[in-house]
Amino acid sequence: MNWVTRGLHVLWGIYAWLAFAVAVIAALLATIFVPGMHRRQRVAAVITRALFIVTGTRVTVTGVDNLPPDHCIVVANHASYVDGLLLKAYLPGHFNFVIKGEMRNIPVAHFLLRRSGSKFVERNHLSGSARDARQIVKAAQDGESLGFFPEGTFLKKRGVGRFRGGAFVAALRGELPVIPVAISGTRYFMPAGRVLPRPNHLQVDILAAIAPGDPDFSDSSTLAEAARQRILMVLDEPDLVPRTSEDTAQAST
Repeated sequence: MNWVTRGLHVLWGIYAWLAFAVAVIAALLATIFVPGMHRRQRVAAVITRALFIVTGTRVTVTGVDNLPPDHCIVVANHASYVDGLLLKAYLPGHFNFVIKGEMRNIPVAHFLLRRSGSKFVERNHLSGSARDARQIVKAAQDGESLGFFPEGTFLKKRGVGRFRGGAFVAALRGELPVIPVAISGTRYFMPAGRVLPRPNHLQVDILAAIAPGDPDFSDSSTLAEAARQRILMVLDEPDLVPRTSEDTAQAST
């Protein structure tokens, strides 16, 4: 990459941050003045999608027909800071996203996310984690559509890590189908540790549901691994979970 291209990328990154700041202000005003959770969710989705449009970011979404008309649990791989924005922009507005509890310590972000219906999961304190998990399970049992990044965090290193069980326990308790979603392109767009985003084509592949009655819909660990493997089949990224000797023996039979 020559210095002209790098310079243009820097200018684009600064512009993208300015557009993001405007979007945050618009979303903040919407969460304050727009009545009703469903209306706020729809407005937040429109504002977030506009952010990708005004920055000229090409986004391709496939498999929308795999989303059921009723409620479900969406689980996606996590590669970048922008993954949550991407799903908020291009999934139906009624999805409530499950966010790490540390976001409660950022007042503006916490206010925006909470007023848009997001749930929070404490990861560092057992009592808070158990309380948050119970609330999420209850939300699933009440029929809410929830979005998770079950890896819990993301790394600069390419690949898909182990999926935590919370999303899948909620799906089983609520008897809700699990929709695996593969996100591509965001790791280059804005990876861990990077300040300025870089222009890139982003892709969201919504995969076939794992529904109650499916053989993989038996327990949370089996369900988590089934969803993870479906995502890996679509992504051009490695599996970061070490294979056990039992897995190797099963693969060779």
